[in-house]
Amino acid sequence: MITYMFRKASRGFSPGLRRFSDLKVTEHVPESPASPRLTEQASLYVHWPYCLRRCTYCNFNKYIPKENNEDIMAKCLQRETETLLQLSQVSCITSVFFGGGTPSLAHPSTIAKILETVSKQVNLSDEAEVTLEVNPTPVGMSKLKDYHHAGVNRFSIGVQSLQAKDLKSLGRDHNSLDALQTLAEARKLCPGGVSVDIMFGRPNQTTELWSRELSEMLRVCDDHVSLYQLTLERGTQLFKQVQSGQVTMPTEEITAEMYQCARTTLQQHGFQQYEVSNFAKNNSESRHNLSYWTGRQYIGVGPGAHGRFVPLGEGGVAREARTQTLEPDVWIREVRQRGHGTRRRIQLGHLELLEEVLVMGMRMTTGINHKHWELFSPELSLLEIFGGSLVVQELLQHGQLILDDRGLRCSWEGLALLDSMLPVLLVELERGFSQKLAAN
Repeated sequence: MITYMFRKASRGFSPGLRRFSDLKVTEHVPESPASPRLTEQASLYVHWPYCLRRCTYCNFNKYIPKENNEDIMAKCLQRETETLLQLSQVSCITSVFFGGGTPSLAHPSTIAKILETVSKQVNLSDEAEVTLEVNPTPVGMSKLKDYHHAGVNRFSIGVQSLQAKDLKSLGRDHNSLDALQTLAEARKLCPGGVSVDIMFGRPNQTTELWSRELSEMLRVCDDHVSLYQLTLERGTQLFKQVQSGQVTMPTEEITAEMYQCARTTLQQHGFQQYEVSNFAKNNSESRHNLSYWTGRQYIGVGPGAHGRFVPLGEGGVAREARTQTLEPDVWIREVRQRGHGTRRRIQLGHLELLEEVLVMGMRMTTGINHKHWELFSPELSLLEIFGGSLVVQELLQHGQLILDDRGLRCSWEGLALLDSMLPVLLVELERGFSQKLAAN
C-alpha cells in the first residue's frame, strides 16, 4: 500500500501527477462548451495557516503566529476571495472548506465575514456545505456554537487517536476526553454533519490495538469517518526520531493489514466506503471532497492554497493550476498590493486535465462513469483508451480493476492497490491520447 492514497484530500491541493514521458501538448483545450456547469460552478477552499504548535509528524503549510494579526489575515482572505471569484466568473459556490493550519483558532466573526464576501459575489445557497476543521481542544469546543451561527454546517474533528500516549507522541494538544466532549457538542449542533479524522500506522501500533481503538471510536462517531495513514515526512520531528532509532514505525505489511481491518470494521458498523480513505452512512459523504474527486473547479484562497479553475475574467479558456504564496507575511503583502497572492499559475493542457480527472476519479469506489469522462474527453472514450490494453486486461483478469458499461473503477481488493495501478493507467491514457492526436 502506498502512502499517497491516505494524504488529506480536504485541502485545496495539487494531485502531484507523475509524468512518464516528455510528451507536451501545446494546444490548450477549453472546458467542454456542452458542459457549462464545469465553469459556472466551483468549490472554495480557505486556508488558515496558523497553529499554536506544530505536531511531530506534520509538514503542512502552517506557522506559529508571532503576533495577533487576525484582523489583517481576515481582511486579506476576504479580499483574495473577492478577487479570485471575480477572476473565475463562477456564478455559484457549491461548498466551502476552511482548512489549515488550525482554522478553529480563527474568530467566528472571521468565518462569517468570509462567507458574507462569498455571498455578495456569487450564489451561496443555504444548502451549500460549509465545513470547518476543528482541533478538539477546550478552546475549539467553546467556539463551535458561534461557528455554527456564522454559517458552518459541517465540522471535521481532528481526533486522530484516543490513546493518551499516542496523542502525546504525535504532539497533539488535546486529550481523549477533550476529543469526546468536542465530538458530542459538534453532533448536537450538526447532527449527521460531523466527520472524524482517525490516524493509523502510528509508532508501535499493532493491528490488534488498532482494531480495538477503532471499534471504540466508532461507538461515538457521527456519520462520516476519514482514515489517514501516518506518513513520515522529511524535516519533521517524528522523522528525526525514527532516523535516530528513538521511535519504531509499523512495517508496510502491518499498515496494509490495518487498512483492510479498518475497512471491514467500518463496514460492520454501517459505514460505506466511497473513496480510498473516506467512509459515510446516511448519505453523509463530503460534497466538498467529491468536487475534487470528480474533477470540478475549485478556488484556493489563503497562503499556500491550490486551485483549479478557468480564469474567464481575463479571457482565459483553459483550466489553470494555481498556487498561492506560502509564507503568510509575504502573502499578506501581495494581497494588499494586487488583491491576490497567486505565486504560480500553469495552464493545463488537455492531457494534463484528463490525467487529473483519472487520478482523482479512481480514488472513488464508483470510479469514473462513461458519461462523466465524456464531459472532459468527448472524442476519446474510456473503452478506446483502456479496452485494448494488454496490461489493463491483466488487471481486469486478476479482479483488481473493472471496466464495463458503467465505466472504470477499482474492485474492493484493487482499491487498496490503487497506487500501483495508477502508473499503468496513466501510461495507457498518454498512449491513447498521443495516438488520437497523431490521427488528427
